Amino acid sequence: MKSIQIYDTTLRDGTQGEGISLSLQDKLQIAARLDEIGVDYIEGGYPLSNEKDVQFFKRAAKLDLQHAKICAFGMTRRKGISAEADPGMQALLASGAPVCTVVGKTWSFHATEVLRVSLAENLAMIADSVRFLAEGKREVIYDAEHCFDGWKHDPDYAAETLRVAARAGAQLIVMCDTNGGTLPEEITQITRSARAVLQPLGIPVGIHCHNDCDLAVANSLAGIDAGALHVQGTINGFGERCGNADLISVIANLGLKKQGYQVLAENRLEKLTELSRFVYETANMQLRTQQPFVGQSAFAHKGGMHVHAVNRATKSYEHMDPQSVGNERRVLVSELSGRSNIIALTTRNNLENDRDLMDRILKRVVEMEHDGYQFEAARASFDLLVKRCAGTFKQHFERIKYHVEVGTDQTNQVLTEATIKVRVEDSEQHEVAEGDGPVDALDAALRKALSVHFPNLREMRLVDYKVRVVNSEAGTAARIRVMIESADTTETWGTVGVSENIIEASWLALVDAIEYKLVKDETTDTTEGTSGNRLASVQ
Repeated sequence: MKSIQIYDTTLRDGTQGEGISLSLQDKLQIAARLDEIGVDYIEGGYPLSNEKDVQFFKRAAKLDLQHAKICAFGMTRRKGISAEADPGMQALLASGAPVCTVVGKTWSFHATEVLRVSLAENLAMIADSVRFLAEGKREVIYDAEHCFDGWKHDPDYAAETLRVAARAGAQLIVMCDTNGGTLPEEITQITRSARAVLQPLGIPVGIHCHNDCDLAVANSLAGIDAGALHVQGTINGFGERCGNADLISVIANLGLKKQGYQVLAENRLEKLTELSRFVYETANMQLRTQQPFVGQSAFAHKGGMHVHAVNRATKSYEHMDPQSVGNERRVLVSELSGRSNIIALTTRNNLENDRDLMDRILKRVVEMEHDGYQFEAARASFDLLVKRCAGTFKQHFERIKYHVEVGTDQTNQVLTEATIKVRVEDSEQHEVAEGDGPVDALDAALRKALSVHFPNLREMRLVDYKVRVVNSEAGTAARIRVMIESADTTETWGTVGVSENIIEASWLALVDAIEYKLVKDETTDTTEGTSGNRLASVQ
């Protein structure tokens, strides 16, 4: 098995992506997770660029890392001064990071037209910078920027930049497809050529790809097949322009799909989904549902024929076991569904053998989706629909009326107030609450009324709220679909409501969310009580 080093640059290159910003604490937490999963190198940032990165290296030195090495990133010395006098070089050493990654120009065009230096001076800048860091007792990784473009433009000069870095003390040369425009077959050819140049010097090569042609993962794998022993990228493919190679997909392909490669530590691949979603949440970014391997839709099945086949043999429509990367199989329900989808989703309710009930549920789903409902992200609403069709649903409260008022005060500050009246058994509750908006006010008033009877609602919270126009051709009379995501201490669930009135649609989704919470807590209490009775009888 050939061991491939994993180098993560989420904390530096990843933060150059549009809309991505990480606090110092965010970066430290992600670094700890990367070490936990077995990443070999963690690039923390550029210590000359900002105070946050300076503080990161100070704090990272105190992390109890079990495997990963922290890397500081920087550029070659500036033209016309020595490495010893260059602030960037001094900042790299001052960071205390055991590994320094320095980037230099491989493309002669960049040297002469961007840096405005001679080709000889560019070589000297590379050599001086690497030598200075190596003499400072640092492990030096040299990132050959625009390596593939440079090789295609002037292969002799590009090769010489790699030799210079290697002779000056770089322990690894990383070939960078900085513009992200190289094709896999070119990656293979040029990586082999670079290996031939560096092999007499005993220096291995790595690969660093950008995703501008949607080929970063494919190019990274091509580079490894061509002999690269080290791969750089970011979690979830974060990065400038179209992003970097997604290390989640790179690792999964190397560890599970390709033969002969070893990545991470044993049994860590099952943590990939958890790591991916942790980084999304920490960066406050929406999950990419169709992300390969770890996305919520990666193993989701909607068509009835597909679900029927998967129920018989999972490999019929799945290329691997989702649990091998910590993900799970999901069966979706929609107007495209067949009885197989309904059966798969109702198994936990022990209703799958009732053929007539399955048909009634499917008919109701088709009718409701025709009206604008969608259950793919509203599993809780679907579960309640099943109980209603089966006649097992017990309504916990009855709506008598509600009223929402939105206005402004004398300072033009927007005020929202909701008044509701509900009946719980023989008791009526009439409550008023303010909120940041109509839904927040309704939620506050409803829970205020119900908490007397159902105190467990105090641990429930709204996580997300989405609005979609179902039939936009109807203009202001269009139906509105509202999706609400709720959570408590143990679970997250989605509900849906549809109406021509956005407040009514929100109310329907909100009521389902609360009903689901009450139903699931009752089920949990019953299960725990039964288990307790069994235990008591045994004792």
